[in-house]
Amino acid sequence: MFEGFARVWTPVVLSEQLGTQKPLGTEIAGTPVVLFRDKQGRASALVDRCPHRGVKLSLGLVKDGCVECPFHGWQFDGQGHACLVPWNPDAKLSNLDAIALPTREIAGQVWVFTDPFEPPSEEPHVLEVLSRKGVRVSGMFIEWETHWTRAMENMLDWPHLPFVHRSTIGRAMRDKSASRMDIVSEERPWGLHTHIQIDGKKDGEATLDLRWPNQMNLDLSNNGRLMIMMVACVPVGPTRTRMLLTMARDFMTSPMFDWAFNWSNKKIASEDKLVVESSFPAEIPRAGDEKSVRTDAPTLHFRKRYFAELHGSRAGKRSLPVAG
Repeated sequence: MFEGFARVWTPVVLSEQLGTQKPLGTEIAGTPVVLFRDKQGRASALVDRCPHRGVKLSLGLVKDGCVECPFHGWQFDGQGHACLVPWNPDAKLSNLDAIALPTREIAGQVWVFTDPFEPPSEEPHVLEVLSRKGVRVSGMFIEWETHWTRAMENMLDWPHLPFVHRSTIGRAMRDKSASRMDIVSEERPWGLHTHIQIDGKKDGEATLDLRWPNQMNLDLSNNGRLMIMMVACVPVGPTRTRMLLTMARDFMTSPMFDWAFNWSNKKIASEDKLVVESSFPAEIPRAGDEKSVRTDAPTLHFRKRYFAELHGSRAGKRSLPVAG
């Protein structure tokens, strides 16, 4: 399970997308996942496979905080424990569990840990300001036909801004590409913090962070206003990536303005889409297989860490449970 993306935390959906009546099916690195709210309203995630006959639990309903299989009505709580097996009052429920995934709900996002058998050694690294009172987090999904590593490297890349985003976030850099860009990087416990200098001088206040493994935070705060663009590149399959585009802000915080920020995020991402989808091979190769220059330092940092920690990883050394 979770091949090439095992034993990491990833944001999966926005909290407001997860209701109490219907489960939500998704896929992470080739592994189907079902999300729902338990009896206490907590976000929960299971591998989207009933241990009885292997059907998707996400096709069923949520009843009293348990997800109900659409095939035979078996019910499972947020920990994967079997709660009900119709027609079998003598069934030993403890032998009939589904597979639960560690789940957290933080600052308007639902996070899932991609290993059901080894507990996480740390909690998700979430930007602290997102939990501040008065901050609105809104977002949307798009999908790209590429490996998630190509999408992630694009999100960490400063030099492409005046070329791909010449009419949006790269507009102010259009006349500076003949200058020297230096990328100032600092490793942090959660990843990598960067900003740029042009001809030896800091260029604006924007900062760009890699929050390992698959989230980018672009801080565009200015004049006392908080505005942070966040992108999570969630792998779906070998050549498909689901992008969770979110915006955190402390102004225009009414949900009625969400559409404007979603529209802006979607427009910026659409400028990248065609270019990134054309990359070959779809998955990033090792650093020596492509030509790189000094301003590729953040993407090379990501590439080195990806091959050291995630490439070829997988969860699920134990077999999936089968009802006896």
